[in-house]
Amino acid sequence: MKTAAVILLTALLLSACGTGKLVVTPHTKYAPEQLQKDYAVYRKTLEAHHPSLYWYTPRDSMDYYFEKGEEQLRDSLTEPQFRKILSYVTAKINCGHTSIRSSKGWNRYKDTSRLRIFPLSVKMWADTMVVTANLNRKDSLLTRGTIVTKINGLSVNRIADTLFGYISTDGYNETHKYQTLSNRGFFGSLYSSLFGLSDQYTVEYLDSNNHRQTTIIPVYDPAKDTVRGTVLRRPVRNLPKPSRKERKRQRQSLVRLLQMDTVNHTAMMRLYSFGRGYGLKGFYRRSFRALRKNDIGHLIIDVRSNGGGSVNNSTLITRYLADNPFKISDTLYATRKKSPYEKYIQNHFWNKLFIDLFTRRKKDGYYHFGYFERHQFKPQKKNHYEGKVYILTGGNSFSATTLFASALREQENVTLIGEETGGGAYGNSAWLIPDVTLPETGVRFRLPLFRLVINSTLPKNGKGVQPEVPALPTVNAIRENKDFKTEKALELIRQDKEKN
Repeated sequence: MKTAAVILLTALLLSACGTGKLVVTPHTKYAPEQLQKDYAVYRKTLEAHHPSLYWYTPRDSMDYYFEKGEEQLRDSLTEPQFRKILSYVTAKINCGHTSIRSSKGWNRYKDTSRLRIFPLSVKMWADTMVVTANLNRKDSLLTRGTIVTKINGLSVNRIADTLFGYISTDGYNETHKYQTLSNRGFFGSLYSSLFGLSDQYTVEYLDSNNHRQTTIIPVYDPAKDTVRGTVLRRPVRNLPKPSRKERKRQRQSLVRLLQMDTVNHTAMMRLYSFGRGYGLKGFYRRSFRALRKNDIGHLIIDVRSNGGGSVNNSTLITRYLADNPFKISDTLYATRKKSPYEKYIQNHFWNKLFIDLFTRRKKDGYYHFGYFERHQFKPQKKNHYEGKVYILTGGNSFSATTLFASALREQENVTLIGEETGGGAYGNSAWLIPDVTLPETGVRFRLPLFRLVINSTLPKNGKGVQPEVPALPTVNAIRENKDFKTEKALELIRQDKEKN
């Protein structure tokens, strides 16, 4: 009897586990009633919790976009079609930390499917699109550095304007949007989502004589790429499996690296994240000790690809460089603690507990994180860096990286080089950012719970932290694969040494 009960219970548990994983394909459609239920949760959760929903977009305009999105839910839609509507509405918030994510079911499908994809990766900036990679390896025309002027009859500007409408960013920052489209694979993914996937594409480009030419390129189909398929199937033998410690070291080295030229007393520090788990505290300690012992007078810090992470990690490196005490925020608050939508919000219990323990409700009705609103962080005394610092920034410099750049920009021995940061100079909405999972489709969106005003004396113009020395992309730099921002920093270092 007991055995039968155990078998029955096990069967029920396995059945429950099995039905919990919805099989999603490009052909899976959701009824209008399901989509409308999800959309109601999406809108009401944002209206209840997002601290900056109307920061850059007035309430009446945001209501218009919400209603425009809802009007498109009259027929059954696939998940990508639904996400397209959500992404358009979400982008109107002008918050780089609020974005749409696929459902877990869609991700499982994508991981096991070899989907056809748009073949080109590109670098984009104002009025310009340049090829950086082409998956069709036999194509001798659209190689790295080729200028593209049209795709399927649409101009580069027309395409960019359309894609921009679906990319979330802080304020009115276009540098971040151009850089997002330039990140490997993103342009093709968004282009295909909005314009559809074709068997072939008509591309207008400029040849080596700057003459307009046209070519037709096929979509990239990995299932037909026999060479790549052979490589993937080739077994790898006699390679020792790295230890857990070695794997951790390899993972950390991909995120932070210090290179020193002790002859010329120059160093390059690359920081691709301020996230936890990369041993940054120890890395800083060892790095700044080495810089002092080797009398390094010029330090380049590369945060172009640093999307942020832990504020503690960005603040700590700032302390090694800052000459004076600094704050990271003038205002930091959440709008509410409790939620009627808590069952959809990831880690709601812990987020609420955090707000309970570390914030205080003030007269404005908001829950202020007073410590960061008041606290002045002092410079690190031991191994404090006294030389010249050159910080490389760009459209991917985001969130905590913006705090880092903001705190040091006005310091006399620090020079910001490159492009404006993707993160807003005035502030952003971030800190705690749980996923919200919509009940019917499983589509998720990121929901920042705190508004952070970095420096209230700055104009709220929706721009990023501006470089003091611009270093902008050029066609030749892309064609020749030059690191033009690092070259600009080295040029400034040479000039400084010549003066001294």
